[in-house]
Amino acid sequence: MTRKIAVLAGDGIGPEVVGEAIKVLNRIDTSFEFEHALVGGAAYDDGGHPLPQSTLDLCRKADAVLLGAVGGPKYDKIQPPELRPEVGALLPLRSELNLYANVRPAKTIDALSSSSPLREGRGKMDLVVMRELTGGIYFAKPRERRDGGDTAVDTCIYRRHEVVRIAERAFEIARQRRNEIVSVDKANVLETSRLWREVVTEMAGQNQDVKVSHMLVDNCAMQLVRDPSQFDVILTENMFGDILSDEASMITGSLGLLPSASLSDPKDGQVFGLYEPVHGSAPDIAGQGKANPIATILSTAMMLRYSFKDNEGALRIERAVEQVLNEGLRTADIMSDGCRPASTIEMGDAIADCL
Repeated sequence: MTRKIAVLAGDGIGPEVVGEAIKVLNRIDTSFEFEHALVGGAAYDDGGHPLPQSTLDLCRKADAVLLGAVGGPKYDKIQPPELRPEVGALLPLRSELNLYANVRPAKTIDALSSSSPLREGRGKMDLVVMRELTGGIYFAKPRERRDGGDTAVDTCIYRRHEVVRIAERAFEIARQRRNEIVSVDKANVLETSRLWREVVTEMAGQNQDVKVSHMLVDNCAMQLVRDPSQFDVILTENMFGDILSDEASMITGSLGLLPSASLSDPKDGQVFGLYEPVHGSAPDIAGQGKANPIATILSTAMMLRYSFKDNEGALRIERAVEQVLNEGLRTADIMSDGCRPASTIEMGDAIADCL
């Protein structure tokens, strides 16, 4: 059976890392059908909009989407801001495709323990951040300037059903792991967080096989640095999840290692998702063969697991990544003494060959 993947390589290092991920997918299964489209700054340069209708239509027809990265300093001053890649491409993709559940695993790889800023084993962790992706301050309006530009307004809105559906996905994933959820909010200050905590508390009573606790976001940020091993599933809202998942990724040693999946509601037994590395477009190293493709390659493992129900294929990719790292191959971002340097293509080749 042919499985259609919409490929949005994007900007900067996006095309380089996506190319290596496709190489790995083709070693797993030759039945994938890849169709490419422009997004982000590349689409803006081509046609004046970061998310062309043709790209959105392609994504809707696909079984899954593989995204590289978008944006860069070149596009930061585009007016209006809605035409900037991050605002005009990523946010509409999430809302139009109903990608409300962002799954970001962060796991210590033994071979890279020395790359963690937390020394002597204190950086050991295996957690998942469940981030609500289509609500909160990134999406709610008004978003505007007032008083001649001297006052800026961003509005944060959450509705009960938005909290319920992301919490349901968190319970599902917790049951596949260690049955623990820490729900993160700012309920001592924010009304949206008080609603969040109220709903999650109600749902905890209905899902007593999973241990649920609550933590304020500032404390969570500190606890991640103090002892990241205490966390299993972190459930949180959009902006908090954005920040905490980046913090967790750096504890592993590099943003170049962390994958993510943005999922919609299951339909007919299938889960549509968009899969992308956590890192950005890194235009300063684009075209130099320095980019680490591992985060994008691990994102394809998540694609196999969630959208195509191929857990064995996902495990094969994850094991191949660990084996290559155990053998001492390193891209520049994770290089350490005694290891062998690898370009983007060389790392992709090694993982594909390991399969």
